[in-house]
Amino acid sequence: MSRTHRRNHNKGNAKLSYRAYTPTPKILNKYADLMVNFCLSMGKGLKKGQVVRLSATESAKPLYMAIHNAIVKAGGHVISHYAPDEENGDMRRNTSTSRFFYQNATDEQVKFFPDKYLRGVIDQIDHSLFILADKDMHLMDGIDAKKIMARGLAMKPFMDWRQKKERQGRFGWTICMYGTPAMAKEAGLSEKAYWDQIIKACYLDKPNPIKEWKKLYKEIEMYRQKLNKLSPSIDKLHVKGPDADLWVTLGKRRQWLAGRGYNMPSFEIFTSPDWRGTNGWIRFNQPLYRYGSKITGIQLWFKNGKVIKSSAKSNEKLLKAMIATKNADKIGEYSLTDGRHSRITKFMAETLYDENVGGPYGNTHLALGMAYKDTCHGNIADMSEDEFTDLGFNDSSVHTDIISTTRRTVTAHLKGGTQKVIYKNGRFVL
Repeated sequence: MSRTHRRNHNKGNAKLSYRAYTPTPKILNKYADLMVNFCLSMGKGLKKGQVVRLSATESAKPLYMAIHNAIVKAGGHVISHYAPDEENGDMRRNTSTSRFFYQNATDEQVKFFPDKYLRGVIDQIDHSLFILADKDMHLMDGIDAKKIMARGLAMKPFMDWRQKKERQGRFGWTICMYGTPAMAKEAGLSEKAYWDQIIKACYLDKPNPIKEWKKLYKEIEMYRQKLNKLSPSIDKLHVKGPDADLWVTLGKRRQWLAGRGYNMPSFEIFTSPDWRGTNGWIRFNQPLYRYGSKITGIQLWFKNGKVIKSSAKSNEKLLKAMIATKNADKIGEYSLTDGRHSRITKFMAETLYDENVGGPYGNTHLALGMAYKDTCHGNIADMSEDEFTDLGFNDSSVHTDIISTTRRTVTAHLKGGTQKVIYKNGRFVL
């Protein structure tokens, strides 16, 4: 499940056009209405008087403005977190403050954490709404991966504060995407075709997208409830396919989650397993776009919960630097998407969409790093970190989803010694 961050099909197709494309005001207003009046508050929408931190870069300006105005119209308050676009350009052009920072910052600057400011942000806001929009899909190519990881570690308390407030029921978040020429080009699509996928995936082609999502979530909820009814009896999950032979221990007090409006779109059902029981190997046929770079051909080997070996066809150093980050060598999420639910039919070069793609085999993915503690069943508002640790919930500054769209069968091995196939050929079979 993506909180933030592509295979280049047709990269030789010179006929594709990548001019800036702006959706119609009708589409933008539907999109904004969906994000504000459905996705926030887990499908219930924004309440009057609530505060939303709205984050976007310049490329997403049309959607940013529509969402900003929808928040005001709903009676909410906006705290703007708006930034310029950035590109991997020549230093003299000064096209990226982020690249300049990682190329020039001292260790002290990399590890600086503005605690008073960010503590105030967390205390003030009720929601975070983030619009993904990349001007340059390779912004950080060539940057020292260790510096990027160190910066993520320095900022971890901010995420910890967010999650604690979320567990107490006082904070929510959601993410959506605004397609850019660079994103479309990376996916091998024209910008119009790229936006057609966004429009279809979010039901913006329908008169009432919110109504469509509520209808779909009822169907996904049926499978989620079946999984949760079975969960107390599950000892391990066996993931088997041409590119996987992996065992995952579900763990005590686990529940599966789905359909909460946190990601738009979202068709997946996921949980955070007990990291200590992961064994075997898995390969991923989809590229990973992370930290402003592209990693392809990822393969992982697990033993007793930890990644003991990893490889990649490209950017392997970045993959290994990420895995070397504290607790990023452990599983934080396991997810299944039924191909019948998803309206995404194309590779989109963005995790938010690719982890929800449909197709003949749906998709299965796992995340390395941070676990979602709200997959713990029961009252978690006042649980301590030690209690989560005892249950095998992983904690890390990293949460990286890695995806495959190949044929896989997931079998639940039950505590009584019996087995039950729960997912096969891209479909739930509960």
